[in-house]
Amino acid sequence: MRKASLAGAIFVLMATSPAFATTPAGEASDSSTQSFRVDCMPSKASREARAFGMAKLPAGSYAPLYPPTPEEKVIPLQTFELDRAPVTNQDFLAFVREHPNWRKGRAPQLFAGPGYLSRWAGPLELGAEVLPDAPVTHVSWFAAKAYCEAQGKRLPTEDEWEYAASASSCHADGKRDPDFVALLLKWYSKTTPKVTPAVGQGQANYWGLHDLHGLVWEWVFDYGSTMVSADSREDGDTETMRFCGAGAINAGDKEDYAGFMRYAFRSSLQGSYAVGNLGFRCAR
Repeated sequence: MRKASLAGAIFVLMATSPAFATTPAGEASDSSTQSFRVDCMPSKASREARAFGMAKLPAGSYAPLYPPTPEEKVIPLQTFELDRAPVTNQDFLAFVREHPNWRKGRAPQLFAGPGYLSRWAGPLELGAEVLPDAPVTHVSWFAAKAYCEAQGKRLPTEDEWEYAASASSCHADGKRDPDFVALLLKWYSKTTPKVTPAVGQGQANYWGLHDLHGLVWEWVFDYGSTMVSADSREDGDTETMRFCGAGAINAGDKEDYAGFMRYAFRSSLQGSYAVGNLGFRCAR
């Protein structure tokens, strides 16, 4: 279990800006300054990407924001595939037609909370304010997992998702791309719109993946693997280094503003939660 302090995360968020750390196999991990231009040429996968199907990501190394242990600051990842775009309302509608136990009003509350598919007009009806090609939201972790398994897939791990999401459109490692960092800050400052836009409208990233940022948050298989506490000063807590800003000392990248937000959000979730800005995509 990775453990972090939310108070420490907030302290760092107030003082820094985001960056990322991933290194695909065969690519140099040198953190020396590299020039990125606004008009950089997107990768072939980014240029040719369409918002359907799956993209294959190569094996590589990944530096998580909160390492599992002090000795595991960089961990290896095997080759995997990831959906190019989040699962849409029309995708999930087809799923519940075939699996009536996951329809609105029929899924047990133990596995799907009160907000489950609450924006849909009915069990098999989306409604005027729910676009068919927009990401499905108000879905629980259990429902997302069931959907992926029905497709012969699975939910991505947190490390797989973060590895994929660290890429800009021009480079596999977006941490040195100032335009990508600025775009992340802009995305994360926006509020959730009343009507969620369709998937695949913007530029795909280096791997040909759409909407990993800026549209909805996304479930991962091990969403609770990093525990972020609400406060560093719980009664009886003797870990003095978790007070306020000191709680972020163990973070791998203290400038990863957006990463702190994602880890804090995931740590607040329970499997039955179904909220309006949380969707998912599948891996294999």
